[in-house]
Amino acid sequence: MKILYYLLMAVCYPISLLPFWIHYLFADLLYVLIYHVGRYRVKVVRKNLASAFPEKQEAELRAIERDFYQWFCDYIVEGMKLLTISKKNIKKRMVFKGVERLEQCFEEGQSVGLYLGHYCNWEWITSLPLSLTGRAQCAQIYHPIENKGVDQLYLRLRQRMGSVCIPMADTLRKILEFKQAGQLFIIGYISDQKPNWINIHHWVDFLNHDTPVLTGAERIMRKFNHAVFYVDERRIRRGYYEAEFKLMTKEPQQLEEYQLTDIYYQMLEENIRRAPAYWLWSHNRWSRTREEFDRRFEVINGKVVSKYTEFTE
Repeated sequence: MKILYYLLMAVCYPISLLPFWIHYLFADLLYVLIYHVGRYRVKVVRKNLASAFPEKQEAELRAIERDFYQWFCDYIVEGMKLLTISKKNIKKRMVFKGVERLEQCFEEGQSVGLYLGHYCNWEWITSLPLSLTGRAQCAQIYHPIENKGVDQLYLRLRQRMGSVCIPMADTLRKILEFKQAGQLFIIGYISDQKPNWINIHHWVDFLNHDTPVLTGAERIMRKFNHAVFYVDERRIRRGYYEAEFKLMTKEPQQLEEYQLTDIYYQMLEENIRRAPAYWLWSHNRWSRTREEFDRRFEVINGKVVSKYTEFTE
């Protein structure tokens, strides 16, 4: 797999060196190929938009659809640019607001958890270390990619600016390592993914759907009493973003179970409704329903157990 990684670097690195205007020309071409020719997941996007915004007219939904694919193609080339973009340039294009609130937590000896969504350019959030004093280690939880060569490439992209990637399965172990070393840290959790059936413990009203949600981030932040912030990201114009850190709580253990998750989804929905084109609509987010869950599973002593014998994912 090392060979594949080096082959990918040989192709991607020189492309990344090209100026942004060429990248965006490529994004415009990619938009035509993906949306108008290949029709990549158009049925999924159309279904998601129609069910999330039943109050919108067909013309408005189609406009959001087109804007989504244009932004998605920009997101692809902007991710590629992370391979070589300078620290000065990324700081100009990815501006963080409210970092003093994070630093205040570090001064008080409290580590921080960040809630994010697949909204705007979440990859560029990895440049956060450039805007902090270095008192805390920045990290993000991620799902390792099955192809090791591609996984290595994405690790290089996401760790270039000083943040580290933590595989989801290693989250608790890594947090304990930080604590034992006396290291303050700030960890980002992209928590709007679709959970596996056996990981469904909570449902929220999200974008007009009864939605099963991941609750692992909340459990971790409550267990270690981290200050919790929501990352409110906006696309200012093509290639420029702002991310504001909004405090959710400094005392997560004082909240009711799942209250933190509920607040996160409320804030994420506010972001999406403000500018709906910039969420990842191509993800088949609502394929799991409560009716099917109740038919196939039951909860025993807090654990989700299949009512049948077949293997379930």
